[in-house]
Amino acid sequence: MSILAAFTRLPAPVRATLLMSAAMVFFTSMGIFIRLASENLHVLEVVFFRNFLAVVLMAPWIMGYGFSALKTDKYSLYSLRAVINLVAMAAGFAAITMIPLAEATALGFTAPLFATIGAVLVLGEVIRARRVAALAAGFVGMLLVLRPGMEAMSVGALLALGNAFGIAITALVVKKLTATERPEAIVLWMVLLQSPLSLVPALFVWTWPDPMTWLWLFCLAGAGTAGHVCWTRACGLAEITQLQPLEFIKLPLIAVMGFLLFGEEPTVWVWLGGAVIFCSTAYISHREAVLARRRARKKGG
Repeated sequence: MSILAAFTRLPAPVRATLLMSAAMVFFTSMGIFIRLASENLHVLEVVFFRNFLAVVLMAPWIMGYGFSALKTDKYSLYSLRAVINLVAMAAGFAAITMIPLAEATALGFTAPLFATIGAVLVLGEVIRARRVAALAAGFVGMLLVLRPGMEAMSVGALLALGNAFGIAITALVVKKLTATERPEAIVLWMVLLQSPLSLVPALFVWTWPDPMTWLWLFCLAGAGTAGHVCWTRACGLAEITQLQPLEFIKLPLIAVMGFLLFGEEPTVWVWLGGAVIFCSTAYISHREAVLARRRARKKGG
């Protein structure tokens, strides 16, 4: 029996867990490849190649579906998402070159907190006392990582928070898009729009990558694409709230990789703050899923 056949015979929850774990490994390795590629290439070029090479890797998919998959009347939303996501990506990539990888990962857990606040302010969603308490706990965790007043706030930490904030905004845009658009089209429009947009700033700092940097760039694009595929398939097999706890795998993984490759040792505050942030975001996601099921039952009843 082949490995693939054996995998497909596993129960859906087990397959979802394995796929989500693989996605976390791929997403975590992206930070390593960003750091390695940025050693000999400006971060703006790394952002461009991350998007451009993703288009190259997705070319077979594009050829399979044809350009009919791009038909849409949501050009403004796609454009808004691409611009904000590109700025967030640049901030996140720059942060990885400035601060320890574990710290950047821990601060990245704040994205769902910002998304929840945005849903209240932009989409008019109502949150109850328990979710407000979870939000407060999440921001306490952020303060534990940053320790303002005890240590100077670094530019890298601010960029990591900017990345999380940008991701939160794009999540709200994607939430609107998924109401009418196919998931494949959303992904495809993202990389197609971000490639030319990211080329413009990259031209001002352009230097051609050396052979080793090309390797890191292709690994970066490949890890991002593989991670997205695994994550999407995992979400199709189980609820996101069941899978989200696995996202915390990223912190110990990146801590080990950062230590082995770059000699970085995360502080106890990064571990503690990251855990608090993650638990608060996991609780918020759980509450949203519970409320969604209640609303669905009411409609069905």
